[in-house]
Amino acid sequence: MSKRTSAKYKIDRRMGENIWGRAKSPVNRREYGPGQHGQRRKGKMSDFGTQLRAKQKLKGYYGDLTEKQFRRIYAEAERVKGDTGENLVGLLERRLDAVVYRAKFVPTIFAARQFVNHGHVEVNGQKVNIASYRVKEGDVISVRERSRQLALVLEAVQLPERDVPDYLEVDHNKMTASFVRTPALGDVPYAVQMEPNLVVEYYAKN
Repeated sequence: MSKRTSAKYKIDRRMGENIWGRAKSPVNRREYGPGQHGQRRKGKMSDFGTQLRAKQKLKGYYGDLTEKQFRRIYAEAERVKGDTGENLVGLLERRLDAVVYRAKFVPTIFAARQFVNHGHVEVNGQKVNIASYRVKEGDVISVRERSRQLALVLEAVQLPERDVPDYLEVDHNKMTASFVRTPALGDVPYAVQMEPNLVVEYYAKN
């Protein structure tokens, strides 16, 4: 479970953007950063600052992964053939907690991590309780039968602010999702613009 679950809205305010597109985000009311000096932080950002923010935003989106976790995923994206930024997004979207969130089995990415950790999810009929588990194309992810009537699940299915992306085939009656293919950046329904190319630039220099 993320250490920052209790402070998830702080990530929105720190970024100055409603990165999950949630109706209750404090950014909808005030766009400046948290703290007594938040309104004064509007100076021109350096290239380093822009790259750092892009990295923090992408990392924060997936439940505010630790720097060590995120850097490990980035290193793997760099080793794979193709565009490193696209590879990074593809690897992040293959995390089991991300798939559970995208399938609308839970309302937030933070809830997805907890939901998986507490043993409510199966992959190809086998219980998996590791949020970072990487799904493969063709895998079937399902909510365990005893967990399908949880209030959290019933609430998530009804959320109007999120659509299921087309790289998943989801049946909310059976509470199953098939992972059809690894998405490209343009396939992922981020609520705000993500810039993995800036993340690549950040790690190239640091």
